[in-house]
Amino acid sequence: MAAEKNAPPVSANRQAYHDYFIHETYECGIALTGTEVKSIRAGRVNLRDSFARVQKGEVFLWNAHISPYEQGNIFNHDPLRTRKLLLHKKEILKIENTLKTKGYTLVPLKMYFRHGKIKVEIGLATGKKLYDKRQDMAAKEAKRDLARRIKEQRYD
Repeated sequence: MAAEKNAPPVSANRQAYHDYFIHETYECGIALTGTEVKSIRAGRVNLRDSFARVQKGEVFLWNAHISPYEQGNIFNHDPLRTRKLLLHKKEILKIENTLKTKGYTLVPLKMYFRHGKIKVEIGLATGKKLYDKRQDMAAKEAKRDLARRIKEQRYD
């Protein structure tokens, strides 16, 4: 299982890091059907427009697109169905209290395998303003420029 530990995520929501400040992350399980698991193993997942919500003491994942399994025939699932996320009660209560604070939302960040089980990493986030996004892009560009100059210096 050592190879699994460093394996890349099956799906990552890179747009979330661009649109939100991620304050805290949680690892949670997810309740799936058999054809969904096979489709996820094939890498056919999109978390881009998805979000999580707490309802009646449980956390649910909305709008996560898991494509139907090609050999699934009549047992296939609805690609956009709501899926239950599995967390401890204390974690759910903590998330629920934080979400009551103005401006917080719950965003899925990535989906990956851990010890043969599918896990979802969700993050408590606040939205970025346009000027925050510009500052992040400027810092990333400066870092890239610095790396390029260092590389040029090395070969001179």
